Amino acid sequence: MLLLRRDTGRLEHRFFRELPELLRPGDLLVLNRSRVFPARLLGRRPGGGSAELLLVRQRAAELWEALVRPGRRLRPGTTITIAPDFAARIEDGALRAPLRLVRLLAGADGADAALERHGHVPLPPYIRRADTDADRERYQTVFSREPGSVAAPTAGLHFTPALLERLAARGVETTTVLLHVGPGTFRPVEVADVREHRVDPERFTIPGEAATAVNRARAAGRRVIAVGTTSTRTLEAATGDDARLNAGDGETALVIVPGHSFRALDGLLTNFHLPRSSLLLLVSAFAGRERVLGAYHEAVRSGYRFYSYGDAMLVL
Repeated sequence: MLLLRRDTGRLEHRFFRELPELLRPGDLLVLNRSRVFPARLLGRRPGGGSAELLLVRQRAAELWEALVRPGRRLRPGTTITIAPDFAARIEDGALRAPLRLVRLLAGADGADAALERHGHVPLPPYIRRADTDADRERYQTVFSREPGSVAAPTAGLHFTPALLERLAARGVETTTVLLHVGPGTFRPVEVADVREHRVDPERFTIPGEAATAVNRARAAGRRVIAVGTTSTRTLEAATGDDARLNAGDGETALVIVPGHSFRALDGLLTNFHLPRSSLLLLVSAFAGRERVLGAYHEAVRSGYRFYSYGDAMLVL
């Protein structure tokens, strides 16, 4: 784990197991408890060609927004066979590109059960292998609860039950929020002015106990540290002008870029992100562009691992 001190720009090479000693008693860690679900469906078109769907967002009991391939060949009314008792039909409906509206057609036990049986874990595209049964648990955080994400909030993958116990023994508090991660989060930044970059809305929930914990910590002058960019966006989206976190459900399409005035957090634990990503923009906004570029240069020089299963970076 690479530690970046925001006040001085100092870098320290540490191990993730040292996290309890790097934090103070009274610090509050905010975790995203969203769980990855088997959102990837592989099937056949009526003519025999292959088709792939990535379920992104549920609209009704069996109705989903989805990414589909090959998109141009899957016209409204086309039925994709996934298994003898499970299919998906492309519906009419105007959605923001490139999303399509898809209805799941299942047997008597319902679409949810069919999805569990026949769906695949949507592993990141750079993992060039088929998913396995083990991925259903390995590509999850130990504190994941409600299914709904198509990608794991990967900063949380570093935690183990034993480490959470050590954090608690140190006097570090934890609380959880919920943001279901969609594929738009990873859309490359392709505009000259990063303020014009857009991501798809993602649903979040701030439980009452999480809002109370964050507001109490800030009132007492204790540090609030977000675990991951998803927790960061959730906190920033739900914090009002009075700097208080509001409980409740909502959606956010917030893109945090340099110049953003942070209202909710004092520290950030994250992984190393790709260039031209909104995730790297967020980290640069929090820690400063030049310091983050310097930290990434050092990470590359020292052989740190990037991507979802890579190493961690702590900004304090």
